[in-house]
Amino acid sequence: MAHRLVTQVVIIGSRIIGRSFAAAYKQAQASSQGLLGAGMTLEEACKILNVKPPKGGQANAEEGGSFYLQSKVVRAKERLDRELGPIREKLEQDAEVKEGFKPKIYKD
Repeated sequence: MAHRLVTQVVIIGSRIIGRSFAAAYKQAQASSQGLLGAGMTLEEACKILNVKPPKGGQANAEEGGSFYLQSKVVRAKERLDRELGPIREKLEQDAEVKEGFKPKIYKD
């Protein structure tokens, strides 16, 4: 009877520990991937980058702006780069293939 109890405790304990490690891994993975524009949609990123500073914030703009606004703009740019980067690279490759290989020759 005691061996059955010990076995159940070991199985339940390993299950709990396994689930907690799995949850921690998922959270760490999500936070590492989510740092670049966490929860920001493409439309939100476009809106942020098109916003002009208010006229009352001129004194703040001279000092470089607020950290909050700077971080919002950076996150929006990162989000757009992440979303549109592969598309831009594909267009550049297609344009290069269309033009053909033209080596640059330098005369000394």
